Amino acid sequence: MKNINVDSLNLSPVEKRFVELQENKKISTKVPYITVDNFPKLGFLTALRFLEWVGQNPEGTISLPTGKTPEYFIRWTQYLMENWSNAKGKKLREDYGLKGEKKPDLSGLKFVQIDEFYPINSQQQNSFYYYVNEYYIKGFGLNPKNALLINSDTIPLVIGKHFSEVFPDSKVDLSLRYREAKTKKEQEQQQSIFKIDDWCCNYEAQVRERGGIGFFLGGIGPDGHIAFNTRGSDHYSTTRLTATNFETQAVAAGDLGGIEISRHRLVITIGLETITYNKDAVAIIFAAGEAKAGLVKDALESEPTVLYPATVLQRLPNSRFYLTQGAASQLTDSIEHFYKTGPWTHEKTEKAVIDLCRKSNKYGHHLLLEDLKNDPFCRLIPNLNNDTVQTVVNSIVSKIERGMQEENNEVYYHTGPHHDDIMLGMLPPLTELLNNDSNKSHFSVLTSGFTAVTNDFIYNSLIDTKQFIEEGQVKMIEYPDFFETGYKYKWDKDVYHFLNKVASGEPRERKRGLSHRLIRAIVDIWAVKSIDELRDTINSILAILRDSYSGQKNPPKIQKLKGMLREFEEELVWAHFGVQVKNVHHLRLGFYTGDIFTEQPNRERDVIPVLKQLKEIKPSVISLAFDPEGSGPDTHYKVLQAIANAVALWSKEEDLSKLRIWGYRNVWYKFHPADVNVITPVTLNALDVLDKSFTDCYLSQVNASFPSYELDGKFSALAQRTWVDQLNMIQLLLGKVYFYTNPNSKIRASHGLIFFKEMTVEEFLKEARDLEKSMEGMV
Repeated sequence: MKNINVDSLNLSPVEKRFVELQENKKISTKVPYITVDNFPKLGFLTALRFLEWVGQNPEGTISLPTGKTPEYFIRWTQYLMENWSNAKGKKLREDYGLKGEKKPDLSGLKFVQIDEFYPINSQQQNSFYYYVNEYYIKGFGLNPKNALLINSDTIPLVIGKHFSEVFPDSKVDLSLRYREAKTKKEQEQQQSIFKIDDWCCNYEAQVRERGGIGFFLGGIGPDGHIAFNTRGSDHYSTTRLTATNFETQAVAAGDLGGIEISRHRLVITIGLETITYNKDAVAIIFAAGEAKAGLVKDALESEPTVLYPATVLQRLPNSRFYLTQGAASQLTDSIEHFYKTGPWTHEKTEKAVIDLCRKSNKYGHHLLLEDLKNDPFCRLIPNLNNDTVQTVVNSIVSKIERGMQEENNEVYYHTGPHHDDIMLGMLPPLTELLNNDSNKSHFSVLTSGFTAVTNDFIYNSLIDTKQFIEEGQVKMIEYPDFFETGYKYKWDKDVYHFLNKVASGEPRERKRGLSHRLIRAIVDIWAVKSIDELRDTINSILAILRDSYSGQKNPPKIQKLKGMLREFEEELVWAHFGVQVKNVHHLRLGFYTGDIFTEQPNRERDVIPVLKQLKEIKPSVISLAFDPEGSGPDTHYKVLQAIANAVALWSKEEDLSKLRIWGYRNVWYKFHPADVNVITPVTLNALDVLDKSFTDCYLSQVNASFPSYELDGKFSALAQRTWVDQLNMIQLLLGKVYFYTNPNSKIRASHGLIFFKEMTVEEFLKEARDLEKSMEGMV
């Protein structure tokens, strides 16, 4: 790829300033990009550029995104507007190139909504119509009369009907565009679809009457989509009603209340031609986190193709990508910068050689010195010789041997941001530790996890519970002290009873076991005092759930009930290995609220509870989810910071020089083998235990209502696929012979590998501080 002369990019003063500040100034991509240190600074850059453009185009047409990525763009725009004339605001504007003394007036701007689910009630808080009105029309002080919005409630349908009448199950069959309508209802739906198509054509015409979009800001989806223009979209597409693909549906599941809903929900979206119609448009895609790095690479380094929708932006001279360093990490520019700057390390040698095996599809022992010399990164290895590959083989073998070392007389504190994170990250090695009675293990889930339980699941479970009560199948509620104190005891019995019925193969009895725990939780949360009150409370919860739309934020008590259901699931998993309920801890940290923009952890509410447990348990090993910047749910990052702060406080009171920290990853992001120092073999038996225990215990997750965009199925299946892929990567370096002829039976039996990183306290706290800088930076 040819380097772009930065001076030829027609950068704005704000953009020039940020390019001056970025460490790597080489740009060789099809569309220019700017990198920043952290997520908040990404929002800061975008806000500055937006206000810079508005200053020059006070009556221009803008189109702004929804979701979580715009959080800091919204905050910084409001902050800069509020502080425009004071010393803080002036200094920020001077430091970052935002010229002009006159405060921009946003009220003259014209707004175009990018997309919306169809159909959806516009008053629901999970509709994009609601988001746009809340955060942009009200939040930025835009004039609603100048806004072109997508309101499902007002889009005309056949004979003036509402979508709830025409599409009562909210499912729109687009095949009616092309086939014969076979019933009166289908005729009504067919005519309505064509009316929606007419509405979309008119929407497109109105955008063009305004001269097209002058300032477009958007994110990039898991399949590379821009707006809802998914992979395969025509680069000349216009506003339309369309279906989405699985990756998009998986991400939308969180908004809509589950994949069961998002799988069948259509969208109205502006097209790629809509975005690029105005050839002078400033079109910005912003992305944060290493999980986006592959998508960014495809979008910026590929020729225009429908496989990567963002390649359409190569048409626009003023298109840009604004990226965090993590999101830019797979760009050729970034990889070259990694290898060519700073001291050379063995980690770089490992990474270069392992990646060459993958690129060339050659086993390590087949790599020739000539292959290394011809590779742009291996050739940089100091003292490159015929033994170079063997040094990497030796270091990887030592990591595997370290992963098989026996551990005795240790106290483990295994933590997870959500229920199932620990299992999906480290179940096979933990199984061996749990079978050693000299070790003591505690499991702590730091958030409530209620957002992972659908309304339908808890509703159906409560219907079952009501039935068991009416049949007299819940004897414990008949004990005289149950509603006073009895409900607090025998929680281990609930677990044991449930797993007995797993063993005996009695699904109805398993439901009865679940009903016992739900009743205890309801008595605890609602302070129920009698059987009649219990029935009334269950009926009241059912009524609330019936009246709720999917994806709606539940009242706090129902959130807690859902969370306690997830806690029961976690207890079931570890009871497989004899771990008692008292050793499975549920911290329910307060930053976890279910809101679109969540709070940062604070010391008293979120750090002190962790510190208290550390002092009580006195672990010799702590395990934790260790995802990079902006990858996976932000809960992972926030939990890591809470633990890091607690460990830092604990280190001031005790000598923690012997404390070990294990950083694991699971389904959200993967380690490169060069990034870790421990590799653990996984047997077929361990894979079976993973799948069976996940299926039997994580009752609310078996149907994968909130799946990863990488797999349409259970998280346990995705974890298995990850471990197998990691084995294949290492087999390419070491050769299959190393595994199936190895004198160690554990290695011979391995059909997957788990990578994790063991750190000292000092190393962990440094990593956590670096991660904090990448996420919070200037907040």
